[in-house]
Amino acid sequence: MKNLKISSADMVAAARARIDEIETVDLIAMLDDPNVVIVDIRDVRERQRGHIAGSVHAPRGMVEFWVDPDSPYYKPVFGQDKKYVFHCASGWRSALTVATLQDMGFDASHLREGFSAWAAASGPVEVPDPKP
Repeated sequence: MKNLKISSADMVAAARARIDEIETVDLIAMLDDPNVVIVDIRDVRERQRGHIAGSVHAPRGMVEFWVDPDSPYYKPVFGQDKKYVFHCASGWRSALTVATLQDMGFDASHLREGFSAWAAASGPVEVPDPKP
């Protein structure tokens, strides 16, 4: 097995040391704030099992392209003057994502413990209807 220069755990720790992390209880309190956009970066299959009510879906592999106004994949939802809070299942992917977005000059935060903590804290969850 080849040794890596840096582990994924070290990458997440480095990202968390330099980004804004939001606790679950604080994001639940912000849910009705029209100036907050919650962005779910989980895989579509994860999202289909339930997602934060009112969240926007931006798959992890497309986020950098969707926030970049010069990209052909740009999504106008990311051009608003709002607070963006990204999340994944446990806070690892979203920490890396927000660190990358910060490097790009896009201001964002992330839900520190992710969707799993949100659901455990009884945060509002929407479950899409199964396809017929």
